[in-house]
Amino acid sequence: MKVTTLIFLVFYTCTWSQISGCTDPLSKNFNAKATINDGSCQYRKTKTKPEFSIQLSDSLVENSTLFYYDSLLWTANDDADPTLYGLNTSGKIEKKITIAGLKNKEWEEISQDDDYLYLGDFGNNSSGNRTDLRLLRLSKKELYSNNIKIDTIAFSYENQSDFSIQQANTTHFDCEAFIVLKDSIYLFTKQYDDKQTSVYVVPKKPGTYPAKLQKTFDVDGLITGATYDKNFKTVVLCGYSKLLQPFIYLLSDFQDTAFFSGNKRKIKVKLPFHQIEGVATPNGLDYYISNEKTVRKPLFNTPQQLHKIYLRDYILNYLVN
Repeated sequence: MKVTTLIFLVFYTCTWSQISGCTDPLSKNFNAKATINDGSCQYRKTKTKPEFSIQLSDSLVENSTLFYYDSLLWTANDDADPTLYGLNTSGKIEKKITIAGLKNKEWEEISQDDDYLYLGDFGNNSSGNRTDLRLLRLSKKELYSNNIKIDTIAFSYENQSDFSIQQANTTHFDCEAFIVLKDSIYLFTKQYDDKQTSVYVVPKKPGTYPAKLQKTFDVDGLITGATYDKNFKTVVLCGYSKLLQPFIYLLSDFQDTAFFSGNKRKIKVKLPFHQIEGVATPNGLDYYISNEKTVRKPLFNTPQQLHKIYLRDYILNYLVN
């Protein structure tokens, strides 16, 4: 009887001591007593201004991605150009890699793990009916050689059944952002009509797979880029509204790969009429975003640019507390 009572008291005490709530001191509804983050944090509207903005080369007017590797920021265009461009943090092109025999149908994002680069050739916004969606895997060890082996990860969305031609910018099956984590690739869709993003999962090994739907979340915008930082375990998404108001979505303190289960903070970037396409970080605290050239005569003519923004206050303040 004494043993049973003791077990009950230990279980009851442990259960009672765990309090779910918002654990971010920077939020509006921070609960100082909460010990478990239940994803309920709400935030005041926030805007940030870039530390600097630099115009990029005319060879990058269609730049569509950004990632940090080998002390450079790398990008590529989403047209027929099969070249990877390595930029220094001032936006100057330092290296170029053109991969023989590699076709760029519509590269929208490039991500990485420790051993490989993954090129997302899956742009699908023009008609929504592509049946050749794929990610191309390149070994980092071979990247600067003349003989790069290319592996293919082909996929289709498990819940797409209609492959008829759609009106441009109406499909739910367009993607411009993904990250690589553990043994999988996580795709974040760009959904024009409802301004949500859906997370789909495919294995990161070469093969042909159905992309499994994990979660749909209302981001009130169009997601165009993503990056994961393993040191702070954060995901940063970039995108813009239909009126070309750019934003950053900072995801932190989530459970495993349920990226929207933790803190979700949207930060607008003070860059009106900028079509932000890529986001990257060298250290998990300072971030670079890039935009392609966008012309809407006679309203505006925005050149292709690289911008630096600081997120360290949002990240470090939360981790310290």
